[in-house]
Amino acid sequence: MKVSFAKPGLPAKGALVVGVYEGKKLTASATELDRKTKGAITRAISGSRFAGKAKQVLSILAPAGTEANRVVLIGLGKAKGETKPVDFEAMGGALVGELATSGAREAAVAFDLAGEEGGIAAAHFALGAKLRSYRFDKYRTKEKPEDKPTLQRIAIHVEANRTAQRHYADLEQVAEAVFFARDLVSEAGNVMYPKSLADQCRTLGDLGVKVEVLGVKEMTKLGMGALLGVGQGSAHESQLVVMQWQGDPRSKEKPLAFLGKGVTFDTGGISLKPSAGMEDMKWDMGGSAAVIGLMRALAGRKAKANVVGIVGLVENMPDGNAQRPGDVVKSMSGQTIEVNNTDAEGRLVLADALWYCQDRFKPRFMIDLATLTGAIVIALGHEFAGAFVTDDELADRLIDSGKATSEGVWRMPLAESYARGMDSDIADMKNSGSRDGGSCKAAMFMKRFTNDVPWAHLDIAGMAWSAKGNAVTPKGATAYGVRLLDHLVRAYYEPK
Repeated sequence: MKVSFAKPGLPAKGALVVGVYEGKKLTASATELDRKTKGAITRAISGSRFAGKAKQVLSILAPAGTEANRVVLIGLGKAKGETKPVDFEAMGGALVGELATSGAREAAVAFDLAGEEGGIAAAHFALGAKLRSYRFDKYRTKEKPEDKPTLQRIAIHVEANRTAQRHYADLEQVAEAVFFARDLVSEAGNVMYPKSLADQCRTLGDLGVKVEVLGVKEMTKLGMGALLGVGQGSAHESQLVVMQWQGDPRSKEKPLAFLGKGVTFDTGGISLKPSAGMEDMKWDMGGSAAVIGLMRALAGRKAKANVVGIVGLVENMPDGNAQRPGDVVKSMSGQTIEVNNTDAEGRLVLADALWYCQDRFKPRFMIDLATLTGAIVIALGHEFAGAFVTDDELADRLIDSGKATSEGVWRMPLAESYARGMDSDIADMKNSGSRDGGSCKAAMFMKRFTNDVPWAHLDIAGMAWSAKGNAVTPKGATAYGVRLLDHLVRAYYEPK
């Protein structure tokens, strides 16, 4: 779907979109359209539960007094000045949700906010509309025409249309990165395996990202026994991908580092998962997709920051060469791990990736994302990612970025008592403890591999896939983390 910006003034035909504030207060454009339609808008509002609350939508088909085939009222919430960019994104998404399969091909939006504030708000409205328009229909060969989206273009008419276009240029790069990440997560496991996912990372070279891929030979030489143990039962060779974006080459600051768990399919290994729902485990690489998407977003908008992205890519399969419960592996750090549960594999992948990252790059901080534990879903549902953070400033910035992007972050405890739950009788630690506090114990396991670098672990098990969708995300892959971390970099680590 294409989004464009134009000067104020709605065309006579097509789908016309106007705003209504909470309390049924019409904007200037809505008032003018109400006059032309001889009160059709006020009559429709009075005959419905539409009150102008944020994200509310009401369609009026073929009103008299205009050649428009449809008028759409979009709730703007409280008076102007109180609405945040993320709210405008939700409004744009709600509009696309209303019109996507309605039969309308084009929509024109009267955006009545003036000045730079209005231009920026319009850009965020456009971002929300773009994000909601995503579809993964690669394998749909017999879809009925009436089930396919019809909406192809949205024109936003706003006074500061040049400001809107300029601001949206960066946001559109982020949206494209979100789509890229959603595609990766949505792809079938027989298509998206470690090498093919590494090949997708290589495409970022076209945007100026330096991409290195380490295979089994290179990782064996580095001593990455924890990561390699997870993938040894698969016919697909494990990979470690290092992506570097040098957006501020003159800076003497240490790079920012982001890491992702990339288990392209997770059977659980010898500790086999139940068959019901196992098909969902194609998205156990959601953390790596978020990091890959982030690197694409930063490169696409030419972010003025130096950033490292590292993803550990494995497939956890139960063949005759798979690691067994009770095996002991030696990590790159030299610490030994008793693998008492082969389905607690993501922390093994990240253990070596974290150690490699801090050892090679000496980063300013490390943030990892992983669909790590079912326990975090029990604790937080599908509303927040669990954030385990060793640095208060970094935690606050992540939480603020979560609020700014509607990608919620909730801080969770890190305590040594949880680490004691991972003690092993025969090795330095075991990879799985008792179920109580499972997310916290997993986080403390990984903390042993950070070597005191400021670190945040985001457990996104409840956020990587949406069974229902929301204002800016259709049902399916969410690409949670791309917008969150792009905002973090933009707001706090790029020169103003």
